[in-house]
Amino acid sequence: MGRNLARLAAGSVAALFVTVTLLAQSTERVLYVSAYDEKTRAPITGLGVDAFVVREDGAAREVLRVTPATSPMAVAILVDNTQAATEYIADTRRALSSFVRALDGLGPVAIIGIADRPTVLRDYTTDQKQLQDGVGRVFAMPGSGATLLDAILETSRGLRKREEDRAAMVILTAENVEFSTRHYREVLDELARGGAMLHAVILDTPAGASLDDPARNRASVFDLGPKTSGGTRSNVLASQAFEAKLVELAAMLKSQHRVTYSRPQTLIPPEKVEVASAKPGMQASGGPARGQPAR
Repeated sequence: MGRNLARLAAGSVAALFVTVTLLAQSTERVLYVSAYDEKTRAPITGLGVDAFVVREDGAAREVLRVTPATSPMAVAILVDNTQAATEYIADTRRALSSFVRALDGLGPVAIIGIADRPTVLRDYTTDQKQLQDGVGRVFAMPGSGATLLDAILETSRGLRKREEDRAAMVILTAENVEFSTRHYREVLDELARGGAMLHAVILDTPAGASLDDPARNRASVFDLGPKTSGGTRSNVLASQAFEAKLVELAAMLKSQHRVTYSRPQTLIPPEKVEVASAKPGMQASGGPARGQPAR
């Protein structure tokens, strides 16, 4: 009996030692963050550790280093090429052409149509001629409807296979009738696994007032996707504004910061990682680098 008690006590002490050691240690984690003026949305660069606040499940973490982001970024563009886009397809192509030019040097870009089913119009490439050719393939498809939620899900699955440690998914669309049957939670979960920051530029139309289940799921993804992934959302009243919004977004993506912070080692990784601005008049949005271990 005495020996058993001694062994039990020794085991408890060893387990306690391991737990205390884990809690005392820390590991470095990386976020990619865009910082911009809250009024003009112009990128702000050259920032230091005092510019950002990082929290995990509400607990503040120490920011160790802030440097310019230099690694390639994969950018997937999801574009509305449905029949409903007919009247603004010229503005869409003009905006996309300027956008891919502005992204030159950032990383591989893909263009994906959402009409009827997700369709790759140009696979990931850094070749500007091929990308402009892909833009030229954007036409409104007669009789087609939007499958945006399917496109987000499938694109996220594709991104999981890519090696870049940062990625963005950019949606250019009008409020539209949604033909996907995906639940918004399924889409958001796959978006998180793909690791892309979701940026949406949305033209407001009467179709946004629909109250059926697909419309509610689409609205939930538009509302929660940018927030949870570290992206942005911009609503416009006219398709002529597409170009300015996308060029603005390209400048943000090309001026990201690499923010390194310290996380205490724990047995369970945090559910929520947030980054915010510590400077008045500045906004910050971003998310974890892709491919990092969960703990």
